[in-house]
Amino acid sequence: MRSLTNIYVFTCAFAFTLWNNIQPTVEDEFIANYSSSLLTNVPKNIPVHTQVLDLSHNRISGLSISEYIYLSDLQVLNLSHNLITVLDFSVFIFNENLEYLDLSHNNILKVCCLTLAYLRHLDLSFNKFTALPICQELGNMFHLEYLGLSATMIRRSDFRYIKHLQLHTVFLTLGNFSLYEPQSLTVLNTRNLHTAFAANQNFIFSLLYDGMSTSENLKIVNLRYTLSYKDFPSPPLMLLKKIKTTALMLDAVDLQWAIILQIFILIWYSPVEHLTVRNLTFRGPLEELTEYAFLPLLSSVEQLISLDGSMKTLTLEHVHNKVYYFNQEILYRQFSEMNIASLTIYDAYMPHMLCPNRTSSFQYLNFSHNALTDELFQNCGTLMDLKSLILQKNKFESLPKVSFMTSRMKSLKYLDMSNNLLRHDRADVQCQWAESLTELDLSSNQLADAVFECLPVNVKKLGLQNNQISNVPRGVAELKSLEELNLASNRLADLPGCSGFPSLQFLNTEMNSILTPSADFFQSCPRVRELQAGHNPFKCSCELQAFIHLERQSGGKLFGWPAAYVCEYPEGLRGTELKDFHLSLLACNTTLLLVTALLLTLVLVAVVAFLCIYLDVPWYVRMTWQWTQTKRRAWHNPPGDPGTVLQFHAFVSYSERDSLWVKNELIPNLEKGEGCVQLCQHERNFIPGKSIVENIINCIEKSYKSIFVLSPNFVQSEWCHYELYFAHHKLFSDHSNSLILILLEPIPPYLIPARYHKLKALMAKRTYLEWPKERSKRALFWANLRAAISINLPIPREGNE
Repeated sequence: MRSLTNIYVFTCAFAFTLWNNIQPTVEDEFIANYSSSLLTNVPKNIPVHTQVLDLSHNRISGLSISEYIYLSDLQVLNLSHNLITVLDFSVFIFNENLEYLDLSHNNILKVCCLTLAYLRHLDLSFNKFTALPICQELGNMFHLEYLGLSATMIRRSDFRYIKHLQLHTVFLTLGNFSLYEPQSLTVLNTRNLHTAFAANQNFIFSLLYDGMSTSENLKIVNLRYTLSYKDFPSPPLMLLKKIKTTALMLDAVDLQWAIILQIFILIWYSPVEHLTVRNLTFRGPLEELTEYAFLPLLSSVEQLISLDGSMKTLTLEHVHNKVYYFNQEILYRQFSEMNIASLTIYDAYMPHMLCPNRTSSFQYLNFSHNALTDELFQNCGTLMDLKSLILQKNKFESLPKVSFMTSRMKSLKYLDMSNNLLRHDRADVQCQWAESLTELDLSSNQLADAVFECLPVNVKKLGLQNNQISNVPRGVAELKSLEELNLASNRLADLPGCSGFPSLQFLNTEMNSILTPSADFFQSCPRVRELQAGHNPFKCSCELQAFIHLERQSGGKLFGWPAAYVCEYPEGLRGTELKDFHLSLLACNTTLLLVTALLLTLVLVAVVAFLCIYLDVPWYVRMTWQWTQTKRRAWHNPPGDPGTVLQFHAFVSYSERDSLWVKNELIPNLEKGEGCVQLCQHERNFIPGKSIVENIINCIEKSYKSIFVLSPNFVQSEWCHYELYFAHHKLFSDHSNSLILILLEPIPPYLIPARYHKLKALMAKRTYLEWPKERSKRALFWANLRAAISINLPIPREGNE
């Protein structure tokens, strides 16, 4: 109980909130839409300049002049589907521009009239009037074109006030209808008359007869008659002379066969050219529908249809047969022999139709949604004028039989066989189509690749969507005239070529299994103006790049681009539009990738080679190898070897061209006199049998210092370079300050080779002794040099003396 109370309170609160926050749906500055807003009164916040006001589907029960007085620009007012009971036209006295007023589907019982001079559309249908609400003021609305009324009775005098009006359409809803005075409708002057009778009442056929004498276009809904056929009021003989109707539509018809035939006889004799009957149910009782009971009627119909009448088009839709045990072939014969141009029998579960016995006037036949089979019109040569044949949603199975059905239809241009069970698997079965056939719809069948072996040679438009086609085979019969081909919703893995379709202009391959469309499509199909290839499971890869590039060159030939072209694979790109998918040219061209990699490798090798040559890398590698080998041998020396104990104060490195200075100046001044210095010189201290490099390394290792006599001759000597390298290597490996540089002669920078970059660095960072030219300064030079190499050498052990 508490939950119901809560629901009620919530509902009331919601309704109150909705009422206090009602805002129109503003579609335009002059349009206000309050429909379906649970309103009980007209809102007070309607914009003043509103021209179109929709208040339909609410709960408004009354109208007041104060609600509309300020809406002087109002032209269209929709108050349908409300609860209004009284209509006073004076409410709209200040709405002089009102042209459209819809008050249908209310509970109006009473009308107070006033002339609305500019009103064009007035709809009072589906209300609760007893008599037609036509007052004298209504006759002064000379602009009125549409008039909707409702009543439970119609008298001859009801239309006297509006008989002079030139109306376009009159709509009458006659619920719980009880009285109709004959010839009442004939007073009306209207082109279109639409009458809706109550579904649960017996129809008054005088309405049909008078309606046909009133308007050119007549529509009647709910023709139901359950009384005996004996009580059926036959149409008067004089009626045929008065009929004006040329287009008649009967909807929701539930009549006995005999009555239907009588009405059909009337219509056939009349000027009616177009007859449409929808939702037709014909029934018994059986005792009145024996062949003896209605054979005379059928005989009359058979005589009629052999004559030339006014009827051109007959349409029967949604037919339900509740009559059993009668010969239906008689009925099929009557239909097939009709002398009309167009016949439609839709959704009647019709299993067969006979071939006309004589040359037929049929130009259009529509037997859709029935139970027709392959036996239809086989060997039928009387449909010579037939141009359009629609047989969709039937039970046809053999495509060759369908082709033979058309072979004698010399004028056939359009054939619709969609939504059947058609197959064609046997290549040995030949097909023979009408040569005039230019448009063929075979969609929604069970056709496979072999269908291209059974197609009309002159077809221009071909529909094959929603079948089981996986490939368009090459070498089949050439369709030179084909301009439009629909292959959507099949199993294609690629775009078909145009080798068999030289005139193709429009191609649809949507919703197939195309992962990577061919990029050369437009080259093989130069006449194609539009390609629909969207909604396929595109695989976004390098192969698709060419197709995307094709779109940019095609000039808008891809229909639905870009929204319909989306990546499906790989997973990471799913949902990405093809226009946003990009890969570099290098990533997609293997040849270009290999060439680029080869060129980069060659460039890299060239750069490395240049650097090696420029920086003398091979020389350094060779020296490092020599140093490593010497060190390795030193580590493996037997225990008796002297090792690397210091034996010399300094190792002297110099160019052979500077040997005179070394022998005459350096050695005498350092080795003689007080505090003599022991120098290591290659001429006297290199050990025979060892390599020069090994001797250099050993001398440097056994010397406390290394003296380099620098001059232009020094930088030209290869061995001096070796000695400098190994000494520099010891400088860093032993973390010692063992280098002494003597600049014998100035060295111009341009004379120093590139590989002497260490020498350049040493001269830039370290202090060197410069050999003075003046004799007075040489004593200081020797003193500084002695000080640089001053050290007490270890006393050699006795075993080593």
